[in-house]
Amino acid sequence: MRKNKGLGRSSDSIGTQSAPGKTKGTFMTNLASRLAKLALAAGVALTAFSAAHAGTMKLGMTTWVGYGPLFLARDLGYFKEKGLDIDLQIVEDNAIAEAAVAAGQMDGDAGTIDEILKYRSSEFCFKSVYALDDSHGGDGMLTPATANSVKDIKGLEVGINEGSTSQFWFDILLKQNGMSEKDVKITNMTADDAAAAFMADRIPVAVTWEPHLTLAKKANKGKVLMDSSKTPGIIVDVVSLRCDYIKNNPKDVEALVYGLYKANEYIKSNQEDAYKIMAKGVGGWLTDPKDFAASAAGVNFYGEERNKEFFKDGANGESGKLVVLGKEIWGALAKLKMDVKYEDVIDTSFLGLK
Repeated sequence: MRKNKGLGRSSDSIGTQSAPGKTKGTFMTNLASRLAKLALAAGVALTAFSAAHAGTMKLGMTTWVGYGPLFLARDLGYFKEKGLDIDLQIVEDNAIAEAAVAAGQMDGDAGTIDEILKYRSSEFCFKSVYALDDSHGGDGMLTPATANSVKDIKGLEVGINEGSTSQFWFDILLKQNGMSEKDVKITNMTADDAAAAFMADRIPVAVTWEPHLTLAKKANKGKVLMDSSKTPGIIVDVVSLRCDYIKNNPKDVEALVYGLYKANEYIKSNQEDAYKIMAKGVGGWLTDPKDFAASAAGVNFYGEERNKEFFKDGANGESGKLVVLGKEIWGALAKLKMDVKYEDVIDTSFLGLK
């Protein structure tokens, strides 16, 4: 999942969801138990979640600007037009949200494509049905002002949230420059903590996100060596739903896509009002429309045209190449639970592709 960026896109703290030889029943029992412990630790009542019925959908997500169109479509009644009553729940701990989906307490969530690859297993079936946005400058790397390329951070300590999309993006940068994590000194910390440590001169390199990138620039602290505007289409947020929900509620999935397509058209024609509505809906650190607008500058919202472009040609297209890249990065770090294929995590049947 995405951000309150201190907690969103968090590390894989739920751990391995299944072990070789375990039955589905054992897996779900253990996962439900883990969910209860996580929820209690975070002060979240399990009664807050309940399985949806036809005409309803429950989605979990963190506080992130890219999820604004979900709230916009809800508050403008676009989902309702097609008979869908959607419940959008802010759950700032990724592990709790994923566990809730796996245990059937929520129908799906919003998160990045690379991230869902880590959670997909033979027992836990879910697929992405819509792409929401991609990071276009919202994520980045803070370094000493003397660094001019990624190769210049070789041997330096890097503050990064291990198991998160930040690590995925950082490892891609390393790979593009003929490097690996062995060429730097990784210190595991949240992206917010990494930024704070960088500003306090406790670490020389931090992989973080907005608003920390802008704050560092304003303080004339080091430099933003690289941001996600230089890696378009890599950090892509999607809506993923449980496979059983997709099978049993196709009309509701159609309503979801319809509402999001329409919401993105509204953003194009009524941006200022759309940002006000989305800021109120998403809330948290994005409650002020000015903050929402500033953060929105670091993403590209995906409407109908971009979804059809992104998912065109399936496994051989842009989205398919991203799945392959995710498999390469997370597979090398032993984060995958199965040999994930494109069709295991993507369902484009509701997007109106030709």
